[in-house]
Amino acid sequence: MSVQLLEEMSSPALDALDRARTVIILTVSPLEEHGPHLPLGVDAIAARHFAESTAERLVAARPGWTVVLAPTLHLGSFTFDAPGTVSVRQRVVRDALVDYGASLARAGFRYILVANGHGGPGHLAALEEASAAVSRRYGITMASFTGHLAWQFLRGRYLDKIEAALGRPLGDDERQAFAEDAHGGWWETSLMLLVRPDLVDGVYRTLPPARYSLAARAIPNYPLKSGGQGYVGHPAMADPAFAKAVTEVLINETMALVEGLLDGRIRPADRRSPFFALPFFRTDFWPLATTALAFVAVGAIALLFKRSDR
Repeated sequence: MSVQLLEEMSSPALDALDRARTVIILTVSPLEEHGPHLPLGVDAIAARHFAESTAERLVAARPGWTVVLAPTLHLGSFTFDAPGTVSVRQRVVRDALVDYGASLARAGFRYILVANGHGGPGHLAALEEASAAVSRRYGITMASFTGHLAWQFLRGRYLDKIEAALGRPLGDDERQAFAEDAHGGWWETSLMLLVRPDLVDGVYRTLPPARYSLAARAIPNYPLKSGGQGYVGHPAMADPAFAKAVTEVLINETMALVEGLLDGRIRPADRRSPFFALPFFRTDFWPLATTALAFVAVGAIALLFKRSDR
């Protein structure tokens, strides 16, 4: 199998790769608080795990192909602000990814995938914007599927498949907990117990459920307000077996998308997150809206002065 690390390759070795049978995977996720029991790098660790798993599956399914894993970029916007969180402006996330993708595209690489473990709506939109911009500018295929997969996952679209992978049905209490899960809860704590148990503080077993309504989730930094500990969901339910089942399902779904992309059956535009379609989550919405409002305000003031001079 041929999975390579970009930072360990020489320029001639990289240049020698067959562009038609090479996939580059960029991992982009922030450093962000995830409660008192998980490390700041949860999103990046998760994204890297999925990037490596996808790479291994891809080269096994396609003999003669190479997957190159780029170093993780610890960049992310729409994060919860606490000590250790590094919040990067949405536009910077987009532009950094455009620069990475453009550099690879200019070198002739035709397939670039973005792996991400962070679910911030504006962050997902920025990754999709960058992918679309590079694809359009250089005539290649750059895609970020994370937003689509995360949306389907959180909406419960994969629950039947997860139950099949678990070998048992989920109880009503588990389904309710899944619906309430969002950040540092049942799923992410389970995943960390599976891939990096050494980084999980045992206090997770005693943490009470943290439930938030949709209205409460609209408030910035909501899981850290009013005594909140920075997580959303049920970390005490964490179980590596659950993470293993979910991971199997998500990798299968990812591979179906990637295979369709490489075969030309799926376009990146067909598998974007819903946030990409909402203007107020797009990178340039608020700057442009602010500028437009400023022009309207200036025009209104000028009109008032003009009328007062009469």
